[in-house]
Amino acid sequence: MSRAPRPYAALIPALDCAATIASVVEGCLEHFDRVLVVDDGSRDGTAEEARTAGAEVFSHGENLGKGMALRSGLHVLSDRGFTHAVSLDGDGQHLAEEIPKLVADSIEHPGTLVLGVRSADREVAALNRFGNDFANTWVRIATGRAFDDTQCGLRVYPIAETLALSPTGRRFDFETEILIRAVRAGIEIRSVAVRVYDPPVELRHSHYDKLWDTVRIIEMVVGLMLRLR
Repeated sequence: MSRAPRPYAALIPALDCAATIASVVEGCLEHFDRVLVVDDGSRDGTAEEARTAGAEVFSHGENLGKGMALRSGLHVLSDRGFTHAVSLDGDGQHLAEEIPKLVADSIEHPGTLVLGVRSADREVAALNRFGNDFANTWVRIATGRAFDDTQCGLRVYPIAETLALSPTGRRFDFETEILIRAVRAGIEIRSVAVRVYDPPVELRHSHYDKLWDTVRIIEMVVGLMLRLR
């Protein structure tokens, strides 16, 4: 399968991705009729580059966080009549040729949240490794289930089911929150191994704040555990 069904669209939260967003959009357009980029307050030409490449752009006007970008995008796509959103990061890490594997799994298992799982032995910057391992641990504590990669941004979201979870996470806590709420709601979660592009460690840049994003994840997980018991 080279192209996804019409109810599927690509959703790309983007912050300061002018150098990479066009290639990401172009790759997605090989598989989707609609590509939505949510410009989360970029200070460069991300929005312009995305439009030129063929994407629809929804702009926040200020930086609200990755979680807010995903939530905005899900609402926009829902209003457009789409049933599923395939999310990718705007930095070029996620490979467009991996999209059909996730979509095929989603079609076979309707209503399922499909996670891309990156190889555990790939070379990763220490900060990113910390964030991934930290989130994996807290999801396991909160749900009793172990997931190999809770932070990969390459996912298939069933839109109605995801929005019905009423997520509140605004930044990197969103992707962790969705997994916890989905498990508690009985939504099936499936994992698909994916290849990603990792530039040399010294050239990578993460928007993950080791202090504040860690605190947000802890607050969110503990809050959910207390409220959902």
